[in-house]
Amino acid sequence: MQILTTEPFDRDFSALPEHLRVLAKRKLRLFYRDPRHPSLRVKKMQDPRDIWEARITRSYRFTFQRKGDTVVLRRIGTHDILRRP
Repeated sequence: MQILTTEPFDRDFSALPEHLRVLAKRKLRLFYRDPRHPSLRVKKMQDPRDIWEARITRSYRFTFQRKGDTVVLRRIGTHDILRRP
């Protein structure tokens, strides 16, 4: 599996507090190893573009799309990002 990031994801990630960046990196490594790991609580969003979300903490999520063997990370942040995934 190849993982790519979008510019909005990169901006969102840089804006996270340091402790959340560390935790997000840990969760993203877990996602790379096992995208179906229960702690990620991956679920499909109600969006016609086939966007998914995964959990970092109770309040923080990241969104992504699958394109074949590639995953495109779209956004990362609080639940507010789910309004514009």
